[in-house]
Amino acid sequence: MNRRSFLALGAAAAALPAINLNTFAGNSAWPSSAHSVARQSRKLNRLRLSVTWGMMSRMPIPDALAKLNDLGYDAYEMFNWRDQKTLDTFLVEAPKYPNLACATLVSNKGVTASECGLVNPKERDQFLKEMEAAIAVANKFNCKRLVTLTGNDVPGMSGEAMMASAVAGLKAAAPMLEKNGITAVIEVLNTYVDHPKYNLYRVGDAAKLIDAVGSPNVKILFDIYHVQIMEGNLIPLIRQNIKRIGHFHIGDNPAAINRAPARSITAMSLRRFTILATTAMPRWNTARQSRSRSI
Repeated sequence: MNRRSFLALGAAAAALPAINLNTFAGNSAWPSSAHSVARQSRKLNRLRLSVTWGMMSRMPIPDALAKLNDLGYDAYEMFNWRDQKTLDTFLVEAPKYPNLACATLVSNKGVTASECGLVNPKERDQFLKEMEAAIAVANKFNCKRLVTLTGNDVPGMSGEAMMASAVAGLKAAAPMLEKNGITAVIEVLNTYVDHPKYNLYRVGDAAKLIDAVGSPNVKILFDIYHVQIMEGNLIPLIRQNIKRIGHFHIGDNPAAINRAPARSITAMSLRRFTILATTAMPRWNTARQSRSRSI
């Protein structure tokens, strides 16, 4: 989804008391009027929707927050809190919109997790420092989830050793997460298109990681875009791991849309996903642009 269609579709649903996943339609088969969306909304369980800040980054922060609030979205996430000017602006502007939550922040910098990854034991101390700093900022926004990245594979280390390092790092972070009521959501990314050296690219491995850590405050971030590229089989994977999942990211695979629109994620799975994702426990579900589309 690109930025223009996201904002236009949000406007169509701005008057709705509850926004469901169908408001993110980019497909002509989806309802185009607010009345149709409202009718669909009554048939589906409620999803709480947040928007990754990259979709709003071309707008000044005050204008972007106002736009999301006016459109009726529930939250935003993943703004760059490490930039002091950005953080200061959010601290001033965000309280103006009490119904607009901060759903997640990033704990250890980004995808490569430079010098603070989970899979390299030499970086554990810095990982824990970054987690501690992220928790402090999250508390300022009453943010209850921290997106956490394993980082890239470490040359010369076996998969088993990297998994053991990730488990040890998350076990070390778990007490501070539990004390603050914050959950680290560990993201599974694709290595075929976007992140060729990233360590955690299979949901099954993420499940093993979560089970080995054994903390209720460490869960999976299930990104539909990435999982579709790597494995497909979305609904069974969600169903098998629903109790391990703490957060969803939603983005279609442009290649799938271009190749076979009827088999794209939005056309095939989102209604089933909506019902499934709301059956076990409340969680944020985040829209973001597909990686190969501009905003």
